[in-house]
Amino acid sequence: MKIILVGAAGDVGKAAYDALSGRHEIITAGRSSGDVNVDLASPESIGAMYREVGPVDAVISAAGEVEFGLLTDMTVDRFRFGLENKVLTQINLVLEGLAVVNHGGSFTLTSGILDRDPVRKGAGAATANGALAGFVKAAAIDMPNSLRINVVSPGLLEVSADQYGAMFPGHELVSSKRVGLAYAKCVEGANTGQVVTVD
Repeated sequence: MKIILVGAAGDVGKAAYDALSGRHEIITAGRSSGDVNVDLASPESIGAMYREVGPVDAVISAAGEVEFGLLTDMTVDRFRFGLENKVLTQINLVLEGLAVVNHGGSFTLTSGILDRDPVRKGAGAATANGALAGFVKAAAIDMPNSLRINVVSPGLLEVSADQYGAMFPGHELVSSKRVGLAYAKCVEGANTGQVVTVD
């Protein structure tokens, strides 16, 4: 398969790349790294990426940003940041790719654990993750050309623990291998409309 992987430079993106690159052609994409550059906040940039790469069999997004903070410190704008930079960016990737991904191909998005196992200061992340789950379940019903769509929802990766572990007290870490297998399941399997959890 020919696969676009957005966010390949991050820990989750690397896990997806390692799981799939031995069997498929992976085109990496990111704001400042990768085979092609793309700004997911810009439909025009996404369209340009798709035109440059041409038809593909699958698209993976492992990119997105949210704001963390105590609820009393959060504002509508801080919630909006997560919705715009984690949810709408990935929705943009799907909408612009509907006519580009080959018949029977797939989209795999990325959310995270905090909508089902929350932590302090994580309401913004939980809101974005829950929105992605709802989008994928509903979008699967309307996908054209037998396209599939799923979202991988990983816990905190072992390789990310030094940077983020203090924010996830009591959470069991997950291996990059297990996270990578979730992306392989979504790309190479037959499921659609699923939230694939890795806890």
